[in-house]
Amino acid sequence: MYFEDIAIGQTFVSQAITVTQDEIIAYATQYDPQVQHIDPEGARHSIFGELVASGWHTAALTMRMQTETFMGRFPGGALGAQLDGLAWPRPVRPGDTLHVLLEVLSARPSHSRPNRGVLQVRTTTLNQRDEPVQVMTAALLVPRRPAS
Repeated sequence: MYFEDIAIGQTFVSQAITVTQDEIIAYATQYDPQVQHIDPEGARHSIFGELVASGWHTAALTMRMQTETFMGRFPGGALGAQLDGLAWPRPVRPGDTLHVLLEVLSARPSHSRPNRGVLQVRTTTLNQRDEPVQVMTAALLVPRRPAS
């Protein structure tokens, strides 16, 4: 897949990933050791009232799904050039099943790198009830089709 194969408004949907309590605790123990992410009992006294995944864990899972579904389809991959927005409208809980909906918002050839194009994409991570748990807008640098 190359820049020229992408259309504004085009969407891509990932396969689903189910998040387990053990994965939530393991990720947070290493990268975000706050009580609401690492201690089910202590999390009951947090604003969430239960164990929830770190937003950064959600972002990492989103990156995996986004790469498998979209970014990894470009020769050499796609490069995240700019993050324009990141929000976590609701937490991810143990047992949630997530998938990604990626929408191409705009596309333009790169001015500084003629062999690349710039895509503006919105990636929405949804739970099993199709409720957004993360919304991210980013600019991606992708390869253009080589001249024959």
